Amino acid sequence: MATFDFATETSRITSRPAIATRVVNTISNVYRAWKNRRAFYRLGEMSDAELADIGLTRADLHVAIDVPFGRDPTERLRIIAADRTDTLEDIARKVT
Repeated sequence: MATFDFATETSRITSRPAIATRVVNTISNVYRAWKNRRAFYRLGEMSDAELADIGLTRADLHVAIDVPFGRDPTERLRIIAADRTDTLEDIARKVT
């Protein structure tokens, strides 16, 4: 057996678990996104005051829902809320 043949056999053997891992990770990510999307829709049932308590507005929900189906809208909400918090902290620092 030549070295080239051995290298080809080895890569084929090690690629099967990697493919299976990618498939499992993809399924897991899609399930997590679906579950979080369901929770996201429950946020839409909250009043504006309740959303303000957690640092969101109704407009934030409209912005976050524009992500493709396989993506998680709650990740986008987290980024929006974190940006707003950073901005408010910057304003508070300037005032004091």
